[in-house]
Amino acid sequence: MSIKDITIVIASFKSEKKIKDCLNSIGREYKTLVVENSDNSQFKTNIEKEFSNTECILTGENLGYGRANNIGLKRVKTKYVLILNPDTKLDPSAINNFFKAIDQVKEFAIMGPYIQEKRDFQLSKNLKNSHPISTKNVKGFAMFLNLSQFNNIGFFDENFFFYFEEIDLCKRLVDNGKKIYLLPEVKIYHDGAQSHDALLNREMELSRNWHWMWSTFYYHKKHKNFLLSFIIIFPKLSSAFIKVIIYSIFLKKNKKEVYYHRLSGLINAILGKSSWFRPKV
Repeated sequence: MSIKDITIVIASFKSEKKIKDCLNSIGREYKTLVVENSDNSQFKTNIEKEFSNTECILTGENLGYGRANNIGLKRVKTKYVLILNPDTKLDPSAINNFFKAIDQVKEFAIMGPYIQEKRDFQLSKNLKNSHPISTKNVKGFAMFLNLSQFNNIGFFDENFFFYFEEIDLCKRLVDNGKKIYLLPEVKIYHDGAQSHDALLNREMELSRNWHWMWSTFYYHKKHKNFLLSFIIIFPKLSSAFIKVIIYSIFLKKNKKEVYYHRLSGLINAILGKSSWFRPKV
């Protein structure tokens, strides 16, 4: 394998600070596409000036994780793609270890790092060997795609704004006989929910709660049926409703807002409405 066989795709939103650490961890020899969920032309100018291997695509609005990644994926000309979140950092050996794994399992659709949190990398030493481990899904923060396996399946379901889109993609692949692996030797550091500026934390928290609930119901309805999905989410629906009332009575505004957004996300999904909610930033 060579550097010409891989493109790196990063979907971003208000990630001016975090994404530079990510891009600095990527060798300048690798073609990189940043798909920015805004019309921030200054962001594009700054990124392309500082990182000569990077092209920044502006979507014009906040399209979400799946749609933004699909835009990048459709522009790729290489055999393989590494999808990254802006709040990740590659270990210097990460890409080479992905390439090593290709020699071990040539027929794969997706590979991802075995260890998913920075503090847990020590756990990889307890594994009996370093061979790829078959699995049903990987986390969306780092996904190594073999594009030839996606011809009749497509990429992310754009109905998801975020959450569950990678689980849905992995399920569709597995249902079509495709293989997914975790790689013990690949280390990619992930901060988790830290890809945006800290000033946006509150709005992003409300957005995450809304979309987590919406995506939960939509995913189950897509792969099961409405009634079974309603039964699955009913405890969450009841809990959110009760907590909105409780926190309203005790004047806990912040907590009430969180559970109100959870309730709203679920109700909108149950009613068949789109994942329309956007953070006010």
